[in-house]
Amino acid sequence: MTINDIITENEIRNKRNKAYFNPLTGEGSILCRTKYHIPDYPIPTQYLPDDMLSVPLVKKIKRCGSIDTFITKELKTVPTPDVKDKVIKSFIRIRCKYDFAYWAYCYVKIKNKEGGEDIKFLLNRPQRRLIEKLECMRLAEKPIRLILLKARQWGGSTAVQIYMAWIQLCHKKSLNSIIVGHVRDTSIEVKGMFTKLIDSYPQWLLHGPTDEYKENDPKICGFEGSQSINFIPARNCKIKVGTAESPEGARGGDSSLAHCTEVAFWKKTENKTPEQIVKSVCSGVLYKPLTVEIFESTANGTGNFFYDEWKRAKEGESDKIPLFIAWYDIDMYTLPIEDTTSFASWLYENRNNQSTNGAYYWWLWEKGATLEAINWYIEKSKGYKDHADMASEYPSDDIEAFKTTGAKVFDMYKVEELRKNTKPPLFTGDISADGAEGAEAINNITFTPDANGLLSIWDMPDKGIAVSHRYLTIVDIGGRWKGADYSVITVIDRYWLMYGDKPVIVAQWRGHIDHDLLAWKSVQIASFYEDSLLVIESNTLETKDQDRHLDGYQAPFILNQISAIYPNLYSRKQSDLDIRNQVPIKYGFHTNVSTKPMIISHLIKIIREGAYIERDNEAINEYLEYEKKPNGSYGATPGSHDDILMTRAIGLYICFCEMPIPAEIVHTKSKRRLSSTTEATII
Repeated sequence: MTINDIITENEIRNKRNKAYFNPLTGEGSILCRTKYHIPDYPIPTQYLPDDMLSVPLVKKIKRCGSIDTFITKELKTVPTPDVKDKVIKSFIRIRCKYDFAYWAYCYVKIKNKEGGEDIKFLLNRPQRRLIEKLECMRLAEKPIRLILLKARQWGGSTAVQIYMAWIQLCHKKSLNSIIVGHVRDTSIEVKGMFTKLIDSYPQWLLHGPTDEYKENDPKICGFEGSQSINFIPARNCKIKVGTAESPEGARGGDSSLAHCTEVAFWKKTENKTPEQIVKSVCSGVLYKPLTVEIFESTANGTGNFFYDEWKRAKEGESDKIPLFIAWYDIDMYTLPIEDTTSFASWLYENRNNQSTNGAYYWWLWEKGATLEAINWYIEKSKGYKDHADMASEYPSDDIEAFKTTGAKVFDMYKVEELRKNTKPPLFTGDISADGAEGAEAINNITFTPDANGLLSIWDMPDKGIAVSHRYLTIVDIGGRWKGADYSVITVIDRYWLMYGDKPVIVAQWRGHIDHDLLAWKSVQIASFYEDSLLVIESNTLETKDQDRHLDGYQAPFILNQISAIYPNLYSRKQSDLDIRNQVPIKYGFHTNVSTKPMIISHLIKIIREGAYIERDNEAINEYLEYEKKPNGSYGATPGSHDDILMTRAIGLYICFCEMPIPAEIVHTKSKRRLSSTTEATII
């Protein structure tokens, strides 16, 4: 990459960020749009959402070519001002229903943060991203479910609340909403925002074209004397506000739309946890189209309900779509540059310099920030003693947002380099044999494709080339129940170490299972990969389960049972004294205060040098959330996992430090990196 390349790319980014957006005409607005021209309409040229074009009135006016012609031909009457006004209002009602950005700009007033008169609600760039996410779900006729992790000062909460109001006012009557903030002031502010919206809202737009009403009819009123519930008579809907501080006052009841704001700051009360409050708030929200559940918050560390929900959404275990808004997505966080060429040169020259944070600024560039945004960040960070505090206040990704007190173990820039080789597995399924344990567990081993299987395979075992010490299988033992740590079985292909190249992750099983069955499952996978060296991390078997009875066997003897069936089982090195005294062989890799720092230090080096090829994206996420605790120990941040990471730490240490270099037993002409495998060959 040259300096000119950087400058050219920066111009592209700035142009994209400043792309023309006119909610009134629809030009540059969200959703797919089509140009629509009617010469005698108040806005002659509009860019309308595509799904709006199928509405009969819109189609007929377009076919007629003008409002006057439509009135004459279709309504069979004279186009008087009153008739034209009715047609135009009918068209506006339709556009308001289909075009949120237009409706919000024309009919919603919000407080001007810079002071002065209220202003039109003009969606900014991150707000457009948010609304587009919500609209994709609505247009797909799916329940609207989202969790929003946000930086400050861009109006995410405001956009969510106004979007919910749009559904209540423009889409369907009798949809009740509830908004719950973490403190009373937040709820009062939300209530005031909704009152402001309704006060300036046209009376005619609250009603259908045939409804009878008076211009001075109340647009909003109290409900049965409650201070926390407002009622909109024309739409027969309620807006309820509550706080997490008063759980009993935050019941959702018959609400169809729920907005939980600043959820990360919800505290446990004497009788309620945040989980219970959310359940109470959302209890009335059915899982069907035009219903809404949105959790939004700035981050407040890890180990809380919001963090857990964010993680579940990222891992695809939640009904909610995750959306993160970084600081550089917010237009106010930019600073002009006097000499762009010099700045770009400095940025590129310092891209590997961590002492001046140059590597971090280059990482921001690779994340998508403009040079002007990076310039702002550099100047702003001068007000912070610790760069980590700046990163936490203005997060660039969700990892930074959920900053903890621990120190990150791995170089995040080098970790992100590994991510470039991650990809979805070629096959997903499971391994089976004649039996689940014992000698039958390695008879007729078969891989069966299954979209819901726990075994991911990036490359099948290469049967065409006989190579010694090629495959390595590593096992990290977790818990048996769903909420516990995962058990992981990882397979590493060492073939290309023969040619000075890198080992590759080729398969991984991850799930919850009884420990004895896990051990036999690992035997099957190791057998499937050419009887590879099987390394089982033995801590759990030797400590936590030493007094537990597992399917008729004592846990400490599981590895001995396996060794009788599967000879290529990893054992610890014995001293000469142990050998002379005929001390029994100890199978498995034992992670302790001595070996753990050793394998983690080695993994730090491997990641720094990019010395292996990672395939699983979740491994990258675990690296980014692994830290050295204040007491000096290593571990995942609260709420995160390190089970995949530990298979890499153990496996790569043995791969590079204990196993001999692979060697071809039978030479072939093929020098393929990985064998080509079809579905016909996997069973």
